[in-house]
Amino acid sequence: MTMSVEDLLDLLGGAEATARLTGVGVEAVRKWRQARAIPARHWPALLAATGLSLAELPGAPADPAGPAHAAQTGVPVGATAVLALADGALFWGRGFGAHTPDPAPVGEVCFNTGMTGYQETLTDPSYAGQIITFTFPHIGNVGANAEDLEAATVAARGLVVKQDVTDPSNWRAVQGLDAWLRARGIAGLAGVDTRALTVRIRDGGAPSGVLCFPADGRFDLPALRAQAAGWPGLEGMDLAAEVSCRQTYTWDETCWAWPGGTGRQAAPRFHVVAVDYGAKRNILRSLASAGCRVTVVPAASTAEDILRHRPDGVFLSNGPGDPAATGAYAVPAIQGVLAAGVPLFGICLGHQLLALALGAKTFKLARGHRGANQPVQDLTTGKVEITSQNHGFAVDPATLPAGVRVSHVSLFDGTNEGIACDGRPVFSVQYHPEASPGPSDSHYLFARFTALMEARA
Repeated sequence: MTMSVEDLLDLLGGAEATARLTGVGVEAVRKWRQARAIPARHWPALLAATGLSLAELPGAPADPAGPAHAAQTGVPVGATAVLALADGALFWGRGFGAHTPDPAPVGEVCFNTGMTGYQETLTDPSYAGQIITFTFPHIGNVGANAEDLEAATVAARGLVVKQDVTDPSNWRAVQGLDAWLRARGIAGLAGVDTRALTVRIRDGGAPSGVLCFPADGRFDLPALRAQAAGWPGLEGMDLAAEVSCRQTYTWDETCWAWPGGTGRQAAPRFHVVAVDYGAKRNILRSLASAGCRVTVVPAASTAEDILRHRPDGVFLSNGPGDPAATGAYAVPAIQGVLAAGVPLFGICLGHQLLALALGAKTFKLARGHRGANQPVQDLTTGKVEITSQNHGFAVDPATLPAGVRVSHVSLFDGTNEGIACDGRPVFSVQYHPEASPGPSDSHYLFARFTALMEARA
């Protein structure tokens, strides 16, 4: 049954709430009341905000031929967006955030099991080239703010969620997730059975997919499927070059703490050069909080570029893509740093690149590790840590050379989670000790790094 404009506004909490949820101006909502109908250009936003079908909107056609419309076009009634997979599977739902361009963004469809920190996840540069399926259903309920950004831009190519995004309910929120995504040109897809999609990824590996949320509501399904099937995947892709900084800069902001927020490192004891392959800001904050003055250099920096800063230690950051591809220029630089004997600490992609520089090999995981609940054992202490992870490639421990030992191992699947060099101030881990989001069990690794620099001083 078609609703009246007043019924619709009551459903959304009034005119101002409707304007906020849909991104339509208050003046436009006033005109809806005058006309007792809603223009077609506003239907997609209302469908996304309410979960109603097109037939229920004031002024909309009384169901465009009903089931016959779906049969003729392939678009279920009420659907405004779709995730098309390379094998032809379609996941329909309601679009939110920004409308997609033509062609729509294509990427590797992965899943993240974290229950918090979706804003940090979306701005983690390691998600470049990926469409994120969140297994936790309530995404958007804490809104967005400027303090929880892990990079200036969103590297992910889209997101898929179970439930519609609602108004934020958190004292730190300054903007709703829907509006935050629109401002950054990122599309989301709500109303999907994310459990079914997650099982598909778990059992069959991460597929290629296209997330399409067109402004005109038109879907070229054969073209979307062909686009997904034709995407080559992340193997062989050097995405670090896309997300790295373009010039050297310094960093002194420390970790967020209640009640003052972030601070500044005014009395550093060490100078660290961080190579930015897609570094998260909380890594840099953690280094600053550990007593370091941080100089950040681009991913393509040579050993000479790094060492001319006369660092006490060198940090290799996280990042996206295939380590073997990034290694074409990163490995020679890391080997130069190793030859200089400077203490070296790497995480995530930096861990993989260090392994390559030492002579090991990497491989692509079938489904990757992404979430904030990954158990890892530190073989040095025997302790088990719950860690935050985001990676689709891993180091093959069988290829590690003499003098390089496995220091950490995944208790999920036994894959390598860390290495250390005997008799050398060099180590790395596959996971994220800086968390953001996630537990702080592994934060001791920053102290381990500073201890190596202090011993060498």
